[in-house]
Amino acid sequence: MFKGSIVAIVTPFKNGKIDEEGLRELVEFQIENGTDGIVPCGTTGEASTLDYEEHDRVIEIVVQQTKKRVPVIAGTGSNSTAEAIEITEHAKRAGADGALLVTPYYNKPTQEGLYRHYKTIAEEVALPQVLYNVPGRTGVNMLPSTVARLAEIPNIVGIKEATGSLQQASEILSLCGDKIDVLSGDDFVTFPMMACGGVGVISVTANIMPKEIASMIDAFTSGDLEKARQCHLKLLKINNAMFIETNPAPVKTALALMGKCDDEMRLPLAPMSEANRNKLAAIMKEYNLI
Repeated sequence: MFKGSIVAIVTPFKNGKIDEEGLRELVEFQIENGTDGIVPCGTTGEASTLDYEEHDRVIEIVVQQTKKRVPVIAGTGSNSTAEAIEITEHAKRAGADGALLVTPYYNKPTQEGLYRHYKTIAEEVALPQVLYNVPGRTGVNMLPSTVARLAEIPNIVGIKEATGSLQQASEILSLCGDKIDVLSGDDFVTFPMMACGGVGVISVTANIMPKEIASMIDAFTSGDLEKARQCHLKLLKINNAMFIETNPAPVKTALALMGKCDDEMRLPLAPMSEANRNKLAAIMKEYNLI
């Protein structure tokens, strides 16, 4: 249902507040450059430091600005099932096309707990839902067997698989078949994951290189595997650069260097070190981004 190059868009701040105009401009930059969908309030959007009102507002702005030109998959996950339901209900009222729901963090539920968490949200909110498995952030890994159980629920339509493991992605694809769409959650494995049967990526790098990420996905889906492979290898260095410090510090700094938003983040995220900022700028120059 949700395929292609989907950006996990940053949330720009200015003087401690959401930069609403800046966010609208970033949405336009994405759509103009071929992005197939937008995820507000994900990890890259600093959802963890947005208050409830701000979280709702970011989703509203992105929905308003896209004007249905591309789907909006709102980040609505929480480590509280009741809270996730509430946020997802708001996203539906705001006009989002789907919800991206991270596995509950910190409380480390069992596989049965994960199943019941997602099943309950799906039953309570009639909105297409994408599971989000990122154990490096959450401390829990949702196993392929659990994904297969959830794939039987009609409005659970996809998974953002961000373990970095092609074995796990392959097991999900083997168990689920066409019951659920698998999206890469890591830019550096998008091409090989698509070779296994994935349908696209929820991308960090697309914030700064939307045309290039979309071009790789489009080449693959059109059958030009050699062009897609070349794009994958060409993007490897910049993909890695997006994680030389904790995401979203590098990508937000990159956008600032491009003049597209401030590099302001909220504590406990801190500005990049001077050494890493210089490394990032040097790599961006290699890609003619600055």
